[in-house]
Amino acid sequence: MSLSRKRKKELRRLQNDANKLWESQQVLVGQAADVAREAGRQLGKLNREQVVPVVQDAYNRKVAPVVDQGVRFGKHVVDDKVVPIVGGVVGSALSAWDIANAKRHGVVVTAPKKRGPGLGSVVAIVLGAAAAIGVLYAAWQALRADDELWVADDPLSPPNA
Repeated sequence: MSLSRKRKKELRRLQNDANKLWESQQVLVGQAADVAREAGRQLGKLNREQVVPVVQDAYNRKVAPVVDQGVRFGKHVVDDKVVPIVGGVVGSALSAWDIANAKRHGVVVTAPKKRGPGLGSVVAIVLGAAAAIGVLYAAWQALRADDELWVADDPLSPPNA
């Protein structure tokens, strides 16, 4: 099936118009990318100049004292409550074990000299570290949840320049 010269001419003109439209769209997409790139730069500057100082100030005023207080309280509990209790329980259990072994073998047991941190101290340190990690994890979760609460006032309105 052959096309008439008039139809071929119309199709060529239509193809030229489509090519011109395609080129203009490519230019427009390039300009949109430039605008988006500049908007990203401006957003980064705004973030560094406005958002970060406000968030850091709020963290220093509200979160840091709570975390610091929690760490101090956890250290107090571990040092003054857990370590003595765990150390006493572990020490008593080990003493009973040593006495039982000595009776079984007929050996006289003398009190060993202190050489360094014992099993009770190691257990207490591990428990203290776990408590501190728990407090830090809770603080991190509290801060992380606030990121999702921010909503723009009106995302469809153009910015005021």
